[in-house]
Amino acid sequence: MARYTGPTTKIARKFGQPIYGDDKSFEKKKYPPGQHGANKRRGKKSEYAIQLEEKQKAKYTYGILERQFANMYKKANAHPGITGEILLQLCESRLDNVVYRFGIAPSRNAARQLVSHKHITVNGEVVNIPSYQLKAGDTVAVREKSKTLTAISDSLRSKSNYEWLIWNDEKMSGTFNSAPERIQIPEDIKEQLIVELYSK
Repeated sequence: MARYTGPTTKIARKFGQPIYGDDKSFEKKKYPPGQHGANKRRGKKSEYAIQLEEKQKAKYTYGILERQFANMYKKANAHPGITGEILLQLCESRLDNVVYRFGIAPSRNAARQLVSHKHITVNGEVVNIPSYQLKAGDTVAVREKSKTLTAISDSLRSKSNYEWLIWNDEKMSGTFNSAPERIQIPEDIKEQLIVELYSK
């Protein structure tokens, strides 16, 4: 299986950031995993290593595979504007990410599962493709039959609000107003390093 399904804390420790959200285990050990733990002295990273690490961090954060990510970069590069920002906007416009941002699921992995299991609709139609790219004005909602799911209602209680999304609690649906500006995206990703890596 290509997608990573192992311990998420291990990946978060690798990057030194809680990329999968709040993690009590990460708070206890913020250093990279390994036999020597925090005491291991690591040599200075090369420019390529730093760029590669940033790309890997973005991929793990959004749960995107290598080929998908490379195709998204090509799409972003062909689009007029700042390539790095457009790349992150494409990541943020994915259906699984928007389901997570709306608070319908507590994590992107959980959001991907909800989409795959046909619990989510886009403009009234069931969509089960997590990588589906939303357009400005699209309406994302919980399918009528799925509104009673405890997992969804529990997750919605602790949802965050984002400027580019409008959520209606009563209808359990929301509108994707537009792709967010770079300053609005909370993820700590240095997209310029990813652009430099792909430009080589």
